Amino acid sequence: MISRPQLAVRDLLGDRPWTRPARTRRGYSASLFDVTDETFERDVLQADVPVVLDFWAPWCGPCRAVEPILQQLEEETRGRVEFARINIDEHPLTAARYDVLSIPTAILFDGGEAKATLIGARPRSHYERALAEVLPAA
Repeated sequence: MISRPQLAVRDLLGDRPWTRPARTRRGYSASLFDVTDETFERDVLQADVPVVLDFWAPWCGPCRAVEPILQQLEEETRGRVEFARINIDEHPLTAARYDVLSIPTAILFDGGEAKATLIGARPRSHYERALAEVLPAA
């Protein structure tokens, strides 16, 4: 038997399967959506707004240190920039395509092109500088 909330979701999504937003033990929130090698083109390169793509892995300690910074920036730039993540262990092709050899690495994409790359756990100000290049002054 299908519950009332499940019916409501089915009405909203039609025949598309619904999955609960990703939430891992490591604390990534749904505001940082997951990208795969298969969805990278659509979700990142063809996006209407700039996308910060975080290359990470579950075993990476510095990746967990960067996560709160990305969440804060996502909340502050909501609608103007999207924040996504890709697990390099599960989806190595995109990492290889952009020569990601160390994690965390965040690449800022705009208009289908990589505009800035930040390697390693960086202070918030480094991410803000990269975003300032693609966002109009508020």
